[in-house]
Amino acid sequence: MKNKEPIILIVVVFFALLTYYLVEPYAHSVMHKHVESEGFSYADLPTIEKKGDATRGQELVMGAGACVGCHSIEVAGMPAAMEPQMAAASYGVNPPDLSNAGAIFDAKFLVDIIKNPAHALMVEHKFDAEKGQMHPMVPFYGAGGDIDQEIADMVAYLQSIAVKPEEVTPTMAFENACGRCHAVSYENWTQIGIKPSFKDKKDSLAFDIKLLEYQDSIKAYMGKLPPDLSMYIRSRGEHYINTFMENPQSQLEGTAMPRVGVTAESAEKVIEYLEDAGDTKRHEREEIGMNVMIYIVIFAIFAFLWKKQVWRDLH
Repeated sequence: MKNKEPIILIVVVFFALLTYYLVEPYAHSVMHKHVESEGFSYADLPTIEKKGDATRGQELVMGAGACVGCHSIEVAGMPAAMEPQMAAASYGVNPPDLSNAGAIFDAKFLVDIIKNPAHALMVEHKFDAEKGQMHPMVPFYGAGGDIDQEIADMVAYLQSIAVKPEEVTPTMAFENACGRCHAVSYENWTQIGIKPSFKDKKDSLAFDIKLLEYQDSIKAYMGKLPPDLSMYIRSRGEHYINTFMENPQSQLEGTAMPRVGVTAESAEKVIEYLEDAGDTKRHEREEIGMNVMIYIVIFAIFAFLWKKQVWRDLH
C-alpha cells in the first residue's frame, strides 16, 4: 500500500490556505474596502482666490463673525463662554478653541466651514437646511462687503495667531481634531480633557458626572458614543485612520462622523499620537531592537574569526 501521507499533507495545506484566504484577505477586502488617499488635498473644496488681511480678519472674528460667541481663543485672551458639558448640551459637541486652528486645519477647509459648515464637514445628509435640519454652527453670511474677501481675512487672522505648522505637537493635533468626541483611556484622555488626580472622592465623582453629561450630548448628536481610540491604530491601521479622517464617507457611507479637515502634516501628528497611545513602549522597543541587531552583528564577526582560528590547521 502506497504511502498516503504526502497526499494527506497536500489536502490539509490546500484547505488551510483556502480557509486563510477566505478569513483574512478576502473577508478583509469585503469588510474593509481599500480607499486611496488624496493626500488631504480636499479637491472637492474650492481654491482660495483672495488674499486675506489678518487685521481686518480679527475685527470680523471678534465682531460680525461672532466666532467668540461659541469658540474660545485662549491666545487672544478669550476664554470659553461655557464649560464643555454645557456647550455640548447646546451644540452637540464642545466647539474647539481657535488658537491654533490656522496651523492644524487646512485653509480651504476653514474657508468652507465658515461659509457652509455642513458641506465642509460632509454631514449634509444629516443636516439638510431645506428640511429645517440646521447645523449647530451658524454659517457666516457676510458683514456687508465681499463675503469671500471677509472669510479670507478671517482665515488669515486665525493663521496669524497660530503656532507655526512645524510646532504643532501630536497631542495638540489630536486634541483639536479628535479629542472632543473620542476618548483615549490609555492616555487618561476624556472628551472634556485629561482627568486630574483628585484627593477627594467627591471631586472625582463631580468630574465623572460632567463627563457623563457630555457623553450623553455626544450620543444624541452623533447617534452613539464615538469609540475609544486607545488601540485603534493597531486594530485599524494607519491607512484606514488617515482616509477616515480625510473623508469618513469613503469608508463608512452615511456615518455621522464629520470630516476632520486637518492638513497632511497635522494628520501625521494625529497618527503619531495614536501610535504612542497604542504602544507606549514602542520607542524603547525600537531602541532595544537596534542594540540587539548590533550585538548579533558583532557576535557573528567574532564567531567567524573564532571558527577560522579553530579550523585553520584543517584547511
